[in-house]
Amino acid sequence: MLVTPKVNIAKASWLLSSFLSVFLLGSSVKAATIANWHFDSNRNHLNFTTDENVQPKVQLLANPTRLVIDLPGVNLGYPQVSQKVGLVTREVRIQQLNADTTRILITLAPGYTFDPAQVKLQEQSPNSWSLQLPQPIRLAISQPITPEVATNQSSTTPTVTDSNLFAGVVPMHSSMKVLEPQIKTLMARYGFLKTGMFFLDLDTGDYLDIGGDRVFPAASTIKLPILIAFFQDLDAGKVTLDEMLTMRRDLVTNGSGVMQYQRVGKKYTALETINKMVTISDNTATNMIIDRLGGAARLNQRFRSWGLKDTVIRHLLADLRGTNTTSSQDMARVLALLVNDKLVSSTSKEQALDILRRTTIHTLLPAGLGKGAVIANKTGDIGFLIGDAGFVTMPSGKRYLAAIFVKRPYKDVRGRDFIRQVSHLVYDYLNQPNPVATVDSPDSATR
Repeated sequence: MLVTPKVNIAKASWLLSSFLSVFLLGSSVKAATIANWHFDSNRNHLNFTTDENVQPKVQLLANPTRLVIDLPGVNLGYPQVSQKVGLVTREVRIQQLNADTTRILITLAPGYTFDPAQVKLQEQSPNSWSLQLPQPIRLAISQPITPEVATNQSSTTPTVTDSNLFAGVVPMHSSMKVLEPQIKTLMARYGFLKTGMFFLDLDTGDYLDIGGDRVFPAASTIKLPILIAFFQDLDAGKVTLDEMLTMRRDLVTNGSGVMQYQRVGKKYTALETINKMVTISDNTATNMIIDRLGGAARLNQRFRSWGLKDTVIRHLLADLRGTNTTSSQDMARVLALLVNDKLVSSTSKEQALDILRRTTIHTLLPAGLGKGAVIANKTGDIGFLIGDAGFVTMPSGKRYLAAIFVKRPYKDVRGRDFIRQVSHLVYDYLNQPNPVATVDSPDSATR
């Protein structure tokens, strides 16, 4: 059944026969979530998918011009996310409009609009949609500025994310001013290292951000967001823990892990595979999970939907040249969303954290923690780059996020020592009511 939606701007109304190539009208709409979305700025093209059939509703708003796609019956499942695009097409934003509707907004710069007759929304499958936008056109100077047309779905004002919320969930309070000079003194001592770090106290909102947005090779820390993506699909019923995955020849790789030494064609349960992927950082297991979740491109779309700016899978593992990337802020963002129940169910969150708590490499962030502290973390090491990201619970009950990356001379153990000392400084700082941070000597014993 074909339906042409009405697109309103000012008091005008168009019946756009070309606007919608295919439009699904089901007899009932089930509760659904956004599986992924991606806006290609080079093609002015939007793709989005949901885990159930939906009926998009489209309209054009003015001042500034915004193309609105409302998805009734869809829950976003994570905080508002926006993608900056350019000078004319300014932004693509996805947000929860109200309890029953997710909204996608494509905003143009003032003075520009679309020819609505050339906007085409097409159904690729019952839960996959493609939106092709025309080139924006400049409004004539004499054209009157018309009032905004309200959505016909709800009068509720869209929720705007507080800019002081990290990942949309953790209130940011103030930087750790007492600690920062101590960390920078340590960095000067290890001046041959290139570093980036981000720490966030989940209870107070105090943070330490020194190069947290610097992009580094992800190494095996990329397995952290892959793990969370797996549990998202588990919650959605797309995968099961007991399903069998086959170790294909094209997925077997070298580097860390033991599966590479098994015969090609051997089968593992999904649960066993994700455990090996994280706890012993098995690269072959990781490639099997990437393949099961639909490949790198689909995972990258998922990461973007979470608001990750720098986390990209470009090659299967082992990525020894470091082409897969991330940042300390991105790793902390994944963890913030996870522990605040924004990405997966509470059950899946606890299972993911349990796996992360059983990692076998303890020489980086864990080496700087005090007795009784518990960390759920994932490390990465490709020789010239090491990194670690984790969720720490102190004996006092205080919780914080930690993420750090270090580029170093190949396999230089001083990179490991630097991370341990940073971890020690942050832990001691957060463990005292009025902390005074001190710096370990470079040759001090491992904590």
